[in-house]
Amino acid sequence: MAHMALTVGFDLDMTLIDSRPGIRACYQALSERTGTYIDADLAVTRLGPPLAEELVNWFPAEEIAAMADLYRAMYPAIAITATPAMTGAREAIAAVREAGGRAMVVTAKYEPNAKLHLAHLGIEPDAVIGDLWAEQKAEALREHDAGVYVGDHVGDVRGARAAGALSVAVATGPCPQEELRAAGADVVLTDLTEFPRWLSDYRPARA
Repeated sequence: MAHMALTVGFDLDMTLIDSRPGIRACYQALSERTGTYIDADLAVTRLGPPLAEELVNWFPAEEIAAMADLYRAMYPAIAITATPAMTGAREAIAAVREAGGRAMVVTAKYEPNAKLHLAHLGIEPDAVIGDLWAEQKAEALREHDAGVYVGDHVGDVRGARAAGALSVAVATGPCPQEELRAAGADVVLTDLTEFPRWLSDYRPARA
């Protein structure tokens, strides 16, 4: 690839990590701590959007900011060790590096907790930017000149398109392949195990 200062961005939750066990446990702990019912099993079926968009289903609007702070403070002790890498995550990052590129993570997750997940799993991207959702992700993608963005949610597709990056979607989160295609994904993969092969095929087309 002649332009192989290629930067590839990756989403985090349900793209690089299976955050459902840790997030479920954290919601259960928040429910116990506050005495407020939270259907944690339901909440983890709709991961992707910012935390506040889920909390609004369980708490009054005036309590959302405080509950988000409490959740984020509880999160490291509860969610990090419970969360595994998605199959193919390490290999996907390695494929970018082997091609001479840079790998970055752009996520809606609170950035310090995103970094804790990656450090625990031994996944070391070149940059991690948190607290950005959907079209907001374009800010970081453009700043780092990312040519590709990989994610599992239609919000990730929207972020890639807003940045002028190629949208590569993996059907490992809440959005099925048909929904990702309808949202405008350029490429839809079953999971990240297909990414290295796709990247190797993509490189000559850019040369």
